Amino acid sequence: MASLSKSADNALGVAPTWWRRLSLFIRQLFSHPVSGIGTAITLLFLVVAIIGPFIAPYGANEIIPTDARQAPSAEHWFGTDNLGRDVFSRVLLGAREILVLAGFGTVLAVATGTLFGLLTGYQGGWFDEITMRTFDSLLALPALLLALLLLGTVGNSRYSVLIVIVVVYTPIVARVVRSVVLAVKPQGFVEAARLGGETRSRILLREILPSVFPTLSVESALRFSYAIFLVASLGFLGVGVQPPSPNWGLMVKEARAYANLIPWALFFPALAISVVVIGVNLMADGIKRIMSADQID
Repeated sequence: MASLSKSADNALGVAPTWWRRLSLFIRQLFSHPVSGIGTAITLLFLVVAIIGPFIAPYGANEIIPTDARQAPSAEHWFGTDNLGRDVFSRVLLGAREILVLAGFGTVLAVATGTLFGLLTGYQGGWFDEITMRTFDSLLALPALLLALLLLGTVGNSRYSVLIVIVVVYTPIVARVVRSVVLAVKPQGFVEAARLGGETRSRILLREILPSVFPTLSVESALRFSYAIFLVASLGFLGVGVQPPSPNWGLMVKEARAYANLIPWALFFPALAISVVVIGVNLMADGIKRIMSADQID
């Protein structure tokens, strides 16, 4: 029976191992109250982003003139805005808008930054010098100012926001990854792989990248939270994603002029931004704690 069980595990391949590791990681996140709350908040908003279009009682831009400026009620849980649009529906639908942009942009920024960090840290020389000086010049500008300059060049659209996230956060990720590569590069197992005739790409992917992954996991979660705030900030400033998108930052901008009359139209999207950013940051702290404990062990 034991051999049959082992054969079944072998037939399934590495999937059970990865599933057990993921399950253990999630349990560790929830084992600490603070990181557990942050993870629960993050997962809740991700679920809302997925099912929001199916549970929203109204369309994002469905206007009901007779219900304009209605306070929160049983019919409109978060009230309505000055045009008669249901704020609850727009918050639900805005979750997908902002999380998809921030999430996809973060994935691209982390992937690009990791590539540059690995290559510059391992290669060194003129490539490292030119790349890092270029990144330093980008990092010299505040993120929001750099984003505004880029949007002034590429125009206002969802794709432009993706480009902004990648350009703003790639240098930060690259510097973090490069610092880890420089620390790992002189170690014996990397030198042994080099003397054993392994190619540079194999050394980077099989020997160095696993050492980068713990730091990269924490950095990815942090970049995701900053990207959410950046997308919302650009929407509030009226650049990037344009009306009538249910972008939370854009909703705050539109409701600001009527804050005294319909404060709920400003409060609920602003609350959504705050809660999701805090949740992702708390989750990032939990990931950092878990990774630090694993490294000590």
